Amino acid sequence: MQREDLPPQSHPTGPAAPSSGRSRIIALDVLRGLTLCEILLANIQLIANHGTAVATKPMGDWDPWLGLPTFSLLFGIGFSLLLGSAANRVPRPRLVLLRRLVAMLAIGLVHMLLWPGEILTKYAIVGVLVLLPSTWLPRWAVAGLAAALIPVSLINGGGPLLIAGLFLLGSALVRYGVVEKIDRSIRGPLLLGLGFAAAVACVLWVQAAMHTEADTTQPSFTSGLAELLFIGVYVCALLVLLRTPLRPVLQALFAPLGRMALTNYLTATLLVLAASRLLGLPIGQSSQTAFLAAGAILTAQWLLSTLWLRRYRQGPIEWLWRWATWAHRPPLSVR
Repeated sequence: MQREDLPPQSHPTGPAAPSSGRSRIIALDVLRGLTLCEILLANIQLIANHGTAVATKPMGDWDPWLGLPTFSLLFGIGFSLLLGSAANRVPRPRLVLLRRLVAMLAIGLVHMLLWPGEILTKYAIVGVLVLLPSTWLPRWAVAGLAAALIPVSLINGGGPLLIAGLFLLGSALVRYGVVEKIDRSIRGPLLLGLGFAAAVACVLWVQAAMHTEADTTQPSFTSGLAELLFIGVYVCALLVLLRTPLRPVLQALFAPLGRMALTNYLTATLLVLAASRLLGLPIGQSSQTAFLAAGAILTAQWLLSTLWLRRYRQGPIEWLWRWATWAHRPPLSVR
């Protein structure tokens, strides 16, 4: 493994300290929190119906795309950031990553009992099969695999291949040093976002030119590509806004949700099921009720996350996950 792919190890002789010396990248917290909101809006009726399809999705036919690819990219980024941290702390950093994925699989299997469409189990399996082995590859190979898997997955309608490709893309962005700079520049995200927007326009123009009545009901490569490029526009636009006076507002609204994303993702399922089954709210049948319920849940989660993080370093599920990852009890209180 080259120096550029994995930082040199300088682990202590005693138990590995689970805390990280690397400061948080606020843009990732904000992006994670905003995406968490979209995922709840996209899935709330499906959760209420226990996976049964609804007649009208709250955010249209493309709604899961905004959340799933963005979260997949963020997961790949977080995985590689943890690899760099573990490499400086323990003699076997990949064992730390394996424990993290196994713990995620266990959490996902329990969550699946409540919500069959949950994503944690898929993330854990793809992580073990693709992301963990990729840590032995040079960064150019990881980037190349991502560039190959993403278009192939679009041809086949997404699925695990798309998750794998975005995992690898996120990992490559870390290993090329892109992620460490996203909170420092406005020019890069602005130019890249404009490029993505131009590409979306071109793809939609091609799609319109190729449109026939025979294929209107089938997802196409061009529509999938356009949606993925649109996500690039969305991410870049957010990064640009974070370099403006709106940064404090965006940070206050979404960073607490993003810092406790796993806790909020899991508790959202419990709250949706409680509202639909115990309180009898018609979330699965009414889009208006679904939107109101999602707003109430996100407001409550934002308030609890904000208050919790004033006293504690991370969310309760994140803390347990970190404990399982490092096999050492991490500090929870900020003091």
